[in-house]
Amino acid sequence: MWKYPEIFDVIVIGAGHAGCEAAHASARLEVKTLLITMQLDTIAKMSCNPAIGGTAKGHMVREIDALGGIMGKIADQTAIQRRMLNASKGPAVWSPRAQCDRFAYASLMKHRLEKTPFLEIKQGSIETLIVEEGRILGVTTLEGIAFYGKTVIISSGTFMRGLIHIGQTQFPGGRAGDKPSMGLSKTLEEFGFVLGRLKTGTPPRINKRSIDFSQLEAQTGDKNVYFSYDPPETSGLTQVPCWITYTNEETKKIIRDNLHLSPMYSGIIQGIGPRYCPSIEDKIVRFGDKERHQIFLEPEGLETEEIYVNGISSSLPSDVQMKMLHTIAGLEKAEIMRPAYAIEYDFVRSGQLYPTLETKKIKGLFFAGQINGTTGYEEAAAQGLIAGINAAMQVKNQPAFILKRSEAYIGVMIDELISQELDEPYRMFTSRAEYRLLLRQDNADLRLREYGHSLGLINQKQYQRLLEKKAAVEKQISILSQNHHTIRDKSSSLAQLLCRPEFTYQALIEQFPAIAMDLGVEINTQVELQLKYAGYIQRQSLEAAKLEQIEQISISKEFNFLNITGLSNEAKEKLHRVHPLTLGQASRISGVSAADISVLLVSLKSRP
Repeated sequence: MWKYPEIFDVIVIGAGHAGCEAAHASARLEVKTLLITMQLDTIAKMSCNPAIGGTAKGHMVREIDALGGIMGKIADQTAIQRRMLNASKGPAVWSPRAQCDRFAYASLMKHRLEKTPFLEIKQGSIETLIVEEGRILGVTTLEGIAFYGKTVIISSGTFMRGLIHIGQTQFPGGRAGDKPSMGLSKTLEEFGFVLGRLKTGTPPRINKRSIDFSQLEAQTGDKNVYFSYDPPETSGLTQVPCWITYTNEETKKIIRDNLHLSPMYSGIIQGIGPRYCPSIEDKIVRFGDKERHQIFLEPEGLETEEIYVNGISSSLPSDVQMKMLHTIAGLEKAEIMRPAYAIEYDFVRSGQLYPTLETKKIKGLFFAGQINGTTGYEEAAAQGLIAGINAAMQVKNQPAFILKRSEAYIGVMIDELISQELDEPYRMFTSRAEYRLLLRQDNADLRLREYGHSLGLINQKQYQRLLEKKAAVEKQISILSQNHHTIRDKSSSLAQLLCRPEFTYQALIEQFPAIAMDLGVEINTQVELQLKYAGYIQRQSLEAAKLEQIEQISISKEFNFLNITGLSNEAKEKLHRVHPLTLGQASRISGVSAADISVLLVSLKSRP
C-alpha cells in the first residue's frame, strides 16, 4: 500500500451532488481538499431525471445558493426549461424548477471543480477507512493507495452494495453502467454503524424520433425563474418544451397482469421505496380506482434525442415495459433506449450523526447524501454543503455551523434525519416545515446570505448587493406606509392598500408611479409579500421564538438518559440511541412523549 505523500484537511468520497457541494465548500474555505470518485467522467452525473428543484426542493437550492453553494448557478446556466411551480397558490409553496441539459450540467460542474483552488480530484475506489483511537485518519483504495486526511466526508449515493433489478434479473451496480462499492458497507459495519436497505428507481428513456407529438400536450416554461441570487454569468441555453400524456385502462391491465414479474411484488426486493415517488406498479396497486396517471416527457438535453418518461418509474421486465409504453397516446411506437430499473442500496440508519453531520462513533468522519437515507439531488447537495462547511470548520478549530428549523428547509431536513427513524427514503416537502411562510424560496438570501458571508463563502460584492436589497425593501415599505390615498372618504396608506387581496404591487406602480417605484422583480416581490402577509409572518416569528426557548436548553454528550427515573422505557431507548443535543431535538423524536420531555426538563434543571 503506497502512502500518498500529502496529508489533506478534508477528503470527500463520492462526486455525486453531495460530494460536489461538500468539496466545493471546503475548498472555498481554503482548506486542502481531496475529492475521490470511482469515475472522473461521472462527476455530478444526473442518474435520474435531469431536473433541479421542484416543490420544497427548489427552496433548498435557493438556500444552497444563499449560503455560497454551487448547485443553483450550474442549474441556471444549463437549464433548458424553467418553471415556477404552484404559482397559483400561496407564496410559501412557490417552488422554482429547472429541466437541465444533463450532459452540460455534469460537464460544467466538473470544470468548475477542476478550477477551484485548494481542491484536488482523483479517481479511485474506496476500500477501507483508516481509524485510530476513534478518529478518522484517512482512507485506502482498491488501487493500493492510502490517502491521509484530518476529516473525511462519505457521500456514496446509491453505490454501497448497490443491486439493480429489471424484472427477475439482478446484477450489482451503483447505478446503470457503474460498478457498486462493496467494501465500504463492510467497513462501516465493522466500526459499529447500523445499516439499513432502501430502494429507489428510474423510468425508461425513449428516442424522441419515435414519439408522435401530435397526440401530446406541450408544456412550455416560464421566464425569469432562477435559483441563484447573483446575476446570471451567461445568457443560458435554448429553452424547449416538455410534453404531457397519460396512462389508460390498457396500460393498467398490462401492469396488473405482470405484477408477479416485478421484483417489488415477487419479494425479491427487500428495501423500502419512496412513498411519495412510487413506481408505476405501486400507483396501479395503491390507486387502483384512478382511471389514468399523468406522464411528463422531458428532454435529457439539447444534443441528444433521449427523452425521460417521468411518471412511470418501474422494475418490470424490459418486454413488459415496451408493451406498457405502447398503450400510451403518442408512445405507440416508442423505442426504449435505456430500460427502467430499481436499485437497492445500503444507508446508515438515523441516530448515528450529530447536527453537523459528523458521526458519533468516529471523530472527523461525516456522512452526506443518500447514505443518510435521503432521495433527491437537492437533499443530497444541501447535506454536502453543511458537511463540507463543518469539516472545514473542524480543521480550522472554528465553531460548527448548524441551521435551525426556523431558519431554513436545510435545518428542517437535518433535524429530522438525525432524530427520526426513517421507514422510507426521505424527501423534502413544504409540509415538513412548520414555519414555511418564513422559509419562502424568494427570501432565502435575506435569511441566509449573512451566514454565507460570515463563513467566507459569500464575497464582499455579493454581500453588498444583499445589503442594498435589504435597504431598498425597507425604504419602499416605509414610503408606502407614509403615503395615503382616499377611497370612499376613507384614507388608507398605500401599504394598507397593498394588503387587500385585489391589489398587487404592480397595480400600485400603475396607479401611483411617483410613489410606488418599479425596483425590479426581486425587490417588488419582497415589498408586496412582506406587507401583504405581515400579520402571518409576525405570528410565525413569535411561534419560532417560543420554540427557541427549548432549543436553547442543551444536553451534554455525556448525559445518561438510562439513569433518569420517570422516563418511559421507549423514551429511554430512543433518547439513548439518538442522544439529542437539545431539549427541542429530544421533543421531536418519535416515541418521546410530552410527559417524557417534562421529566427530562426537570432532570436537566436539577443538574449543575
